[in-house]
Amino acid sequence: MATEKLSDLEYQAWNGLLVTHDRIWREIEAGLAPLNVSMAEYSVLALLAEAGRKGMRMSDLAQRRLMSTGGFTRLADRLESRGLIERQRSAGDGRGFTAVLTRDGRALLRKAWRRQYSDLRRLFLDRLDDDHLRNLAEAWVLLAPEDENTQDGPSGAF
Repeated sequence: MATEKLSDLEYQAWNGLLVTHDRIWREIEAGLAPLNVSMAEYSVLALLAEAGRKGMRMSDLAQRRLMSTGGFTRLADRLESRGLIERQRSAGDGRGFTAVLTRDGRALLRKAWRRQYSDLRRLFLDRLDDDHLRNLAEAWVLLAPEDENTQDGPSGAF
């Protein structure tokens, strides 16, 4: 039985995604390191900023971050111990928790966003024209799970 393999074009597309993602992720994470914030922490802070002062349910944050509840709880514990987020009982049912950004969390996020924005421009956005960006955006929609195809809106997070 012969093993199927990728065509040259398929390999170039797939390998290019992996290598480019790795390189950009590492460089952006290195840019955030002096602020003592990881990419995972940054993305949670950015999601909470989008949610506004009302915050976001912990379970929704875990789902948006594609993390297990336990893994996300540990990440939230770190953010809370650093004074960047605060957990509150959910107003709706009182059983769950909602996370909100603190003043320190918002201040750190502003610094991190300025750094990430500069890195995103240099490493990604400035290297592509509008047609390239449009094609990529369309491809991501095609590759997203059905329930995510309706999400839109800008995010400072990955």
